[in-house]
Amino acid sequence: MSRTAIIAGQGALVETLVAALDSPLVYALEGFEPAVPAQPFRIERLVPFLDQLINADVDKVIFVGAIRRPRLEPEAFDPRTAQLVPRILTAMQSGDDAALREVLDIFEEYDLKVCGVDEILPDLVPQSGVLTGDPSEADRRDAAQGAAILAGTGQFDIGQGVVVAQGLCLALETLPGTAAMLEFAGRHRELRPNPDGAKGVFFKAPKPTQDRRIDLPTIGPDTVAQAAAAGLAGIAWQAGGVIVLDRDRTVSAATEAGLFLWARD
Repeated sequence: MSRTAIIAGQGALVETLVAALDSPLVYALEGFEPAVPAQPFRIERLVPFLDQLINADVDKVIFVGAIRRPRLEPEAFDPRTAQLVPRILTAMQSGDDAALREVLDIFEEYDLKVCGVDEILPDLVPQSGVLTGDPSEADRRDAAQGAAILAGTGQFDIGQGVVVAQGLCLALETLPGTAAMLEFAGRHRELRPNPDGAKGVFFKAPKPTQDRRIDLPTIGPDTVAQAAAAGLAGIAWQAGGVIVLDRDRTVSAATEAGLFLWARD
């Protein structure tokens, strides 16, 4: 009997996926365990871990949740995994996206099919349309500028979010993450040229070259609260490219806060 394995990081999406699947096996990189029970593994013993998956009749793997680049301990590598080190280190020098793609390639070399969250739970990834609110023409221009900025910065493996107000980039998501970016944007909202003009838009999208089977950007009720605290008009994202967690609560929170939510073509 074939089985599905979840390679879990941290965040609410892990619990959503575990609840949606029929008795999946859940594993987590040591040090980044999720809120649900998970068997730990280490990158330094990646090949024995792949053997473990195969022996458990796993044929499908889903990566979900947040992790950071782990610290590797050279003395912990087993001989077979050590042979993969040059590949992984070379990819890491090109950025996190390249490193993740190399890991996916290794999994598939062991006949483990890597699936994206949108393949398993397509309703989590809204297609084009406004979920709530009514973005103004100024908001739509700010969202378009945000999309253009992320298209330009994607090659540098920086982040998946940007805040644009009145055509100006107010904040760009970097390693500290979305919450830090929105807090920064809120502290500097007075930099908008017209205090009575457009409040600004948080725009989110996958990096242009990233493998969408892993690390799709995510928004949820917490994101709405953070965008509202930053004084923004709403949140827009690339349609079909962003996971919306707990959609009913997210839409309700945005409606109550007076923010629009827009999956932009």
